[in-house]
Amino acid sequence: MQLDVWLSARLSRLLPDFPDVSLCVALSGGLDSSALLAALARRRRRLPRLRAIHIDHGLHPNSRLWSAHCRSLCRQLKVPLQVLATKVARVRGESLEAAARTARYALLEADLAPGEVLLTAHHQDDQLETVLLQLFRGSGLAGISAMPEITAFGHGFLARPLLSCTRSQLQEWMKTAGLTWVEDDTNADESLDRNYLRRRVLPLLRARWPGVASSVARSARHAAQAQRLLDEVARRDVERAADGDCLTSGVLRGLKPERRRNAVRFWIARCGFPVPDTRRLDEICGPLLEARLDANPRVVWADVIVRRERGRLSIARVGPGSNTRGEAGSSARAAAGASTRGASGASPPGLTWSWAEEASCELAGVASGQLELRQDPRGPLDLDALPSELTVRTRVGGERLRPRRGGPTRALKSLLQEAHVPPGERSRLPLVCSGERVLAVADLWLDESIQAGPGARRRGRLRWRR
Repeated sequence: MQLDVWLSARLSRLLPDFPDVSLCVALSGGLDSSALLAALARRRRRLPRLRAIHIDHGLHPNSRLWSAHCRSLCRQLKVPLQVLATKVARVRGESLEAAARTARYALLEADLAPGEVLLTAHHQDDQLETVLLQLFRGSGLAGISAMPEITAFGHGFLARPLLSCTRSQLQEWMKTAGLTWVEDDTNADESLDRNYLRRRVLPLLRARWPGVASSVARSARHAAQAQRLLDEVARRDVERAADGDCLTSGVLRGLKPERRRNAVRFWIARCGFPVPDTRRLDEICGPLLEARLDANPRVVWADVIVRRERGRLSIARVGPGSNTRGEAGSSARAAAGASTRGASGASPPGLTWSWAEEASCELAGVASGQLELRQDPRGPLDLDALPSELTVRTRVGGERLRPRRGGPTRALKSLLQEAHVPPGERSRLPLVCSGERVLAVADLWLDESIQAGPGARRRGRLRWRR
């Protein structure tokens, strides 16, 4: 297999402007990412805007050796390399692997230039492992859709051009090319689910069904197509039921149970909150909606609360003083004074921006500079998902958003710290909001709810002119 030739053809199909595009390879130093970078480097005369970035998590005793190997490889390939260090902060219930992935993608996203494409080396075997793990966890269609080939990411895109390649093909090409890579010894730790699956389970599956990786990848694509249809149905149902950021309970009760759950799940995710487990989702869509008219029922999970008041469903973070003990039981309870505002109280006044009528918004008196929203066929923003009327304000504290599709919600404070935004600039950043929900932070981050997916019909790009 001539990986460089095959890869160029693959990128030409994924990226309409290839090779006239900026490419950034996420380089770990392992087999997969080293093969990806080396294959692209063979075409570097056609790819003058090729670079690599390596994230040092500082978690492994050999992390400095891995960084040194990446520097050596990039010197050999004549590709510019940037090495960034990060500290991994875990939240309760999150694995170290997941926390490291969150920190890594936050740095990659912050470093990506407008229009640049981040390339990761996920391959067919990675896709197989991801789908199986999601099945074992009881995930729905969104989970088993696994990893898309290309998606909006930060100011640009994230592409996975090797999803139809196997690891053995990459290894054979690297050996033929005479190139070396580093091996992470934690890959032998079978206490980790993915390693156990890779080392113990998959060899048996492949012995019985040699084409299992290709077949499962095809199933993942079918699941992704079905999920896009469900999302479109949910979007329409949510628009019908919408009352500002809330949903009208009467409209939801008029939907069939399956369609109601689909709409509520979509609404919660679009608001930037983690989707609850099946039991609590059923509680929201059943007892909470059907409770007597004079009740104010609510359902709580993690630090999120959904409540029904005066015929409307609202969602918010649970404030530090809220009384939520026992709220996650098997039935919806009466609300007892939890605030629907963020942890810091009421949002400050801001500017109203009808972006479809005025493409720019002067920020005098609120923040500094000007916000501008323009249509861009390669833009990361889905204009059809953007509310027609927005509010622009500055920070008060406690703001959160989901900057990576499928990733966790993140505190804006943490994002600003990881991106090394100067403290003096943080208070001047304009926040683009819909009600209390933060949709965009200047031109730094977009919430998942308005990020353009592969099927987006109208794309745009937000610019903050300081």
